[in-house]
Amino acid sequence: MAVRAEIVSPETSRVGVRHENAALDLAEALPRLVVAARRASATVAHGLHGRRRSGVGENFWQFRRFGQGDPVGRIDWRRSARDDHVYIREQEWEAAHTVWLWIDRSRGMSFQSSLAPVAKVERAVVLGLALGDLLVRGGERVGLLGLGRPTASRDAIEKLAQTLSHAGESNDHLPPPGSPIARRAEAVLIGDLLAPEADIAAAVGRLSGEGGRGHLIMIADPAEETFPFAGRTEFVDPDGSLRLVAGRAEDWRTGYAERLTRHRASVAEIARRHGWSFTIHRTDRPATEPLLAVHVRLQEAGA
Repeated sequence: MAVRAEIVSPETSRVGVRHENAALDLAEALPRLVVAARRASATVAHGLHGRRRSGVGENFWQFRRFGQGDPVGRIDWRRSARDDHVYIREQEWEAAHTVWLWIDRSRGMSFQSSLAPVAKVERAVVLGLALGDLLVRGGERVGLLGLGRPTASRDAIEKLAQTLSHAGESNDHLPPPGSPIARRAEAVLIGDLLAPEADIAAAVGRLSGEGGRGHLIMIADPAEETFPFAGRTEFVDPDGSLRLVAGRAEDWRTGYAERLTRHRASVAEIARRHGWSFTIHRTDRPATEPLLAVHVRLQEAGA
């Protein structure tokens, strides 16, 4: 489905392909992506107000000074012994819920045309890390599906980046089969979502099995939307050995655009059927656009 092309005759096309051993080396790129994620998060965070507050819950939030009316049983004597004041422990409000992120790290995500400033996987990672940072600021717990326990740590970006670094490349175009997310939890799937529609429907259905909510972010290179290929062009599937040569690639443009439109309409319908949101993001657009849109939806869902 994706336009991932290796140009046989470069002079006949404006688009090339970035190959880095068939996939982007995330471990090498992550320090740069962490900086980009922090910048995007800081931009969106301006003016946003989180939901974190004290209350009845299981997780420690903060210490604060003992005040009139506070129950003596909540005093933390160990912390108080280190200071001239008496402190109590506050627990995180129970309404803080878990948001599970999934970032497509398959080989097809390494695609980057000359029309885009970054590869699709780079943008997906930046969006995932920045969203994790925003959610933690708002008092939520964030985890990577299938890659460990969620965290509410203020250094969530570093923790998530470290987890991705150890995980490396994946052959999965969608979250691997597993248990559905909890009723109060949400999932955010970030990838090109070019897998067969039946597979996407099955993955969303599994995650929604216990009433979990979710959001789909489709990452697209501008070449995948405009199909700017012309002349003799060889299209290569980075996930296997499939190759397809077009004598006049421009003759395929209309049929390709129709197929892409149908695929996106199917994905949108899958999301609608399960009560999920669906966002399309082109890598030549600012990362803050989908970041703000999805973050607002997450806040509305958790309100």
